[in-house]
Amino acid sequence: MKTLDQYNFAGKRAVVRVDFNVPLDKSFAIADDTRIRAATPTIKKILQDGGSVVLLSHLGRPKGGPEDKFSLKHLVARLSREYGQEVQFADDALQAEEKAQALQPGQILLVENVRFYAEEEKGNAEFAAKLAKLGTVYVNDAFGAAHRKHASTAVIADSFAAEDRVGGYLLQGELDNAKKVLEEAERPFTAIMGGAKISDKILIIEKLLDRVDNLLIGGGMAYTFAKAQGGSIGSSLLEADKMDLALELIEKARAKGVNLLLPTDSLIADKFANDAETNVAANDQIPEGWLGLDLGPDSIKAFSEVVRNSKTILWNGPMGVFELPTFAKGTTAVAQAIADATREQGAFSLIGGGDSAAAVNQLGFADQVSYISTGGGALLEYMEGKELPGVTALG
Repeated sequence: MKTLDQYNFAGKRAVVRVDFNVPLDKSFAIADDTRIRAATPTIKKILQDGGSVVLLSHLGRPKGGPEDKFSLKHLVARLSREYGQEVQFADDALQAEEKAQALQPGQILLVENVRFYAEEEKGNAEFAAKLAKLGTVYVNDAFGAAHRKHASTAVIADSFAAEDRVGGYLLQGELDNAKKVLEEAERPFTAIMGGAKISDKILIIEKLLDRVDNLLIGGGMAYTFAKAQGGSIGSSLLEADKMDLALELIEKARAKGVNLLLPTDSLIADKFANDAETNVAANDQIPEGWLGLDLGPDSIKAFSEVVRNSKTILWNGPMGVFELPTFAKGTTAVAQAIADATREQGAFSLIGGGDSAAAVNQLGFADQVSYISTGGGALLEYMEGKELPGVTALG
């Protein structure tokens, strides 16, 4: 993959696929601008070389055509502040060629949401070729969408010569940090897997069992393990068809000498609400009508201790329903332990996108960990050993 520092953009018009899929509130204000800031070094490098920039992105999941709430026009003012200049806007990706060709060196054009066109997600080659006409060089910096073989993330590269397909700084950084964890991990290496379902994480868990010293499992998926081992989990989340798989994973961990740490207790609630009545129960003794929504105090202590003594840490998925403050203690404690290990032990910590990244940002630990991935699904697929079309297309 040709990287940004290997390319001089002087006099070039770069079509840059970014991931500006940012959350917007009801008044269309940007709730979290992490993804915008993450792409800035790439944009600035192109401009400083004397090139111009055409930005392509998706936003949300529009259904069958343009929707105002998913329009990238809501990002123009924020982007103009970010780059210190007026960012032009083209409200139709298929009618943007004239505006793109009129760009002078140092100027920026943002093109409307590519997912307003069904051809984008279908990976339509004709649509991709039309997008390619917007520039003379293609830069992919959208790691969060690199696992999708969409028109603007992969197929578009076919319209450019091999020397004019470039990976942006963000894309390069994501791959470098993932490789550091997968291939150069200092030990002890601890992976923390959370979230709702084992089925979402099965491939990455199996892959990690060949690499890690400790595997900590929290979040909703932990209750399937508890039930599989004969426990009572009340109304807690359960994937009944994955109980055999849970037992297999426990056995595989034992056979490989991996310390598989499951929660021993939970903070339980009588309903899924912040104002619910709460109690603490053993993970395998949750009463009927109650459900586990966070790690209990003993589990928090055990998880934190393992994490603090680690030299490489990978975290993907919250430990509880951290969006509700009552059930954020486990996620907060794990984030604190990761920050402590990074600061005090010199550990390398990779936060694996999605909810984990949101939690670290919301809880104020963003500057205390080594790297926060912008791509949850893309990072997991890369670590599972799958090919990322958005990266392969640059080769």
